[in-house]
Amino acid sequence: MGESSISSDIIRGHLDAIILRVLSEGDNYGYEIIKAIAKNSGGQYELKEPSLYTSLKRLEGQKLIASYWGDETQGGRRKYYRLTPEGAEAYERALAAWKVAKELIDQLIERKG
Repeated sequence: MGESSISSDIIRGHLDAIILRVLSEGDNYGYEIIKAIAKNSGGQYELKEPSLYTSLKRLEGQKLIASYWGDETQGGRRKYYRLTPEGAEAYERALAAWKVAKELIDQLIERKG
């Protein structure tokens, strides 16, 4: 297991929170969510479509997001996703949990002075 696969595994474990964060900035559809995650990572992480849609389906089943069809006048219709109030609360809980875990992992792994 290489360095990049370890990083990918860590990121994959927080994929739902990452998607909730993107949707906290506004309604969006699949391809744009993938682009936003790539942009937010500085191009270091590329989310694959199957992983995105598996996570979106799970989040919608948990009622943390809701979907609706856009009313595009040109091209195919897009399915948009929006954060629900429960999703906003779940994002805040995930963010708080991440901060605690990050600090603990830093203490356990980093060698200081």
